[in-house]
Amino acid sequence: MENCLFCKIVAGDIPSNKVYEDESVLAFLDIAPQAPVHILIVPKQHIESAQTLTPQSDPLLCHIFETARNLAKEYGIDQTGYRIITNVGQQGGQSVKHLHFHLIGGRTLKWEN
Repeated sequence: MENCLFCKIVAGDIPSNKVYEDESVLAFLDIAPQAPVHILIVPKQHIESAQTLTPQSDPLLCHIFETARNLAKEYGIDQTGYRIITNVGQQGGQSVKHLHFHLIGGRTLKWEN
């Protein structure tokens, strides 16, 4: 997508602190971390949000969660716990209209309003 921030990051037009990449996903450090570990996991294919996923998205979603699990282990939060979050729509807190998952951990997480 032409004006999509994450598509530009995937294409390498905008730099990121990449921590993982393969043929279908890119993971990079969040520029405004909410915890000691805050990684964004983004599919390379432009998908607007979880609202637009289909049954054909199942392999990609499994791969994203496998990537999150592997990164949690690599960053030492697999035993203490972590959160995987995706936001949908403006009121859901989605600021970039490209499906992405936040992997957050490294401290005790609480629910905030």
